[in-house]
Amino acid sequence: MKQYVRKKLSTSSVARWTVLMIVSLTMMTGYVVAKEMSPLQYLLELSPLQGGLGWSSSEFGLFAGSRGFFNVFFLMLFIGGVILDKTNVRFAGMLSCALMVVGAGVIYYAVTAMSSQETVSLTMALPSMKQQVLVAALGFAIFGIGYEMCGITVSKVIVKWFSGKEMALAMGIQVALARLGTALALGFSPAIAIHYNISTPILLGLLSVGLGLIVYLVYCMMDVRFDHEQKMVQDTAHDSNESFHFSDLKLTIRNSGFWLITLLCLLYYSALYPFLDFATKLMISKYGVNHEVAGLIPAILPFGSIILTPLFGYMVDRKGHGATIMVVGTIMLTVVLIVFALPLTSSMVAITLMSILGIAFSLLPSALWPAVPKIVPMKQLGSAYSIIYYIQNIGLMLIPIWIGRVLEANTTHSMTDYTQAMWIFATIGALAIVVATLLLIQDRRKHYGLETPNVQPD
Repeated sequence: MKQYVRKKLSTSSVARWTVLMIVSLTMMTGYVVAKEMSPLQYLLELSPLQGGLGWSSSEFGLFAGSRGFFNVFFLMLFIGGVILDKTNVRFAGMLSCALMVVGAGVIYYAVTAMSSQETVSLTMALPSMKQQVLVAALGFAIFGIGYEMCGITVSKVIVKWFSGKEMALAMGIQVALARLGTALALGFSPAIAIHYNISTPILLGLLSVGLGLIVYLVYCMMDVRFDHEQKMVQDTAHDSNESFHFSDLKLTIRNSGFWLITLLCLLYYSALYPFLDFATKLMISKYGVNHEVAGLIPAILPFGSIILTPLFGYMVDRKGHGATIMVVGTIMLTVVLIVFALPLTSSMVAITLMSILGIAFSLLPSALWPAVPKIVPMKQLGSAYSIIYYIQNIGLMLIPIWIGRVLEANTTHSMTDYTQAMWIFATIGALAIVVATLLLIQDRRKHYGLETPNVQPD
């Protein structure tokens, strides 16, 4: 009877793939909100008489970087990781979904209910800023707490249900669906805003994270049953040896492989995601693409990754070579960013580069995230992921602010020169190549198993 119960859910392929679809949908809705404002930069910077809000590039950069504010300066992401390890994926997941809904609601309130003309004096570095921008940034920062906490929770859910199974494929599918959320935001937000109102895509984002909260409730019911049946088979649900202790953090912190993974994540995503924040206006300013369809070119990245990330994940599961794939992904990223910095202005060049970048966008994540459980034990995964996301958030907060100021300094007569900004992104990408290579070397020395397949015999 016990063996039957275990087979019924704990090792049921139908159950674990159903769980994957549920938590992936929740994460996808967060990705919609995370990028819904990025393709609207051009419209946001128009004057109110032209249908915009009159934001500057610096104000947009501040908003784009605010998502990591609480996570970085108030250690909320690290606290979220500890909450995840000390409680369970159900409590942490529901908390993260609720925070995403609240944050998205504050952004919508700022854009729809606040004047875009009222300003407030801040510090010498930020002498004057629109109140609307500050409140929207506050909402994005609140959303960021839930968004990143949801990311580490979903990662732990997948490890919990897919350990020894198709973990890289599962993570690849989760990333692919998350990228679908990014693609929808990048590709369709401008058209929706133009044909309806600039706040309409923001409202749709709010509704989407509300849906994400509801579907996560369904997962919680399945997870309660999973834990109950696992305990019936083998009483490990409350085994003290598998419980998280703060002393376990020392093992993670002393792990050189963990820090290489963390640094690689910081550099890779600091080059890629902030680039996407400014890519739509880049298409308009440098490549002459019509602003109504300019967001569709950056959307090539997430749309392409919907197919490629699961495919590469399947390859990692069956063939391995994860560390090598990370090196190749960083090389492709850097080469594309360098070419974007060159004086080539054909829209076909931009489309080609985005298509190549879409492959890099799929390669590295398909190998990076499944590598973490090979380096860090299960009971430390929540805090380990939280540290990785915390360091990553530093880059995702500071780089957009930096790039926004660089672009504003290189703007004359409404024309923006992106050359300096693109060389900054390319330099970050080059550093990522170095770190990925060091990780490959370290794997050969420490035998983490990054080059070996994930799927193990039953």
